[in-house]
Amino acid sequence: MMVEPVDNPVPEDRPAMPEDLFTASQDVPRPREEVFRFFSDPANLERLTPPWLGFRILTPAPLPTGAGAVFEYRLKVHGLPLRWRTLIETWEEGHRFTDLQLRGPYALWHHTHEFLDLPGGGTRILDRVRYRVGWGPIGSLVTALWVRPDIDRIFRFRQAIIERLLGST
Repeated sequence: MMVEPVDNPVPEDRPAMPEDLFTASQDVPRPREEVFRFFSDPANLERLTPPWLGFRILTPAPLPTGAGAVFEYRLKVHGLPLRWRTLIETWEEGHRFTDLQLRGPYALWHHTHEFLDLPGGGTRILDRVRYRVGWGPIGSLVTALWVRPDIDRIFRFRQAIIERLLGST
């Protein structure tokens, strides 16, 4: 199933703005199934998100999992309160899942989480985020000055928490 955000459609006579790509990789000394279970539990998002974002899940428990699950969040970006709705677009149990922002601050946010067995044991966590701010040339400037540095900082925080909770290789 493919879901396209409809809040900011691009007219057919105008090309879409280019996407930006963020990737991250981290190795942990835990079995892939355990690491997948940790990441696929939406309740762990609050643990993995920096406190300065004021991230809170608004979807009432019990939280759904798997393809088609939808979650509502609240967070603050540079003090500005935002709501975010995410769809779990794809789900391959124990291996990968993809979340897609349906509503939120981005024109596009498409995050693939992948988990690979390491040859000597443990798991490699791979993140691939395709994103686009929108707003034309102003969006490119906003991305360069604030968005990309924020994403880097958020994932550095996340990496430190993962290392503390799951270890490092």
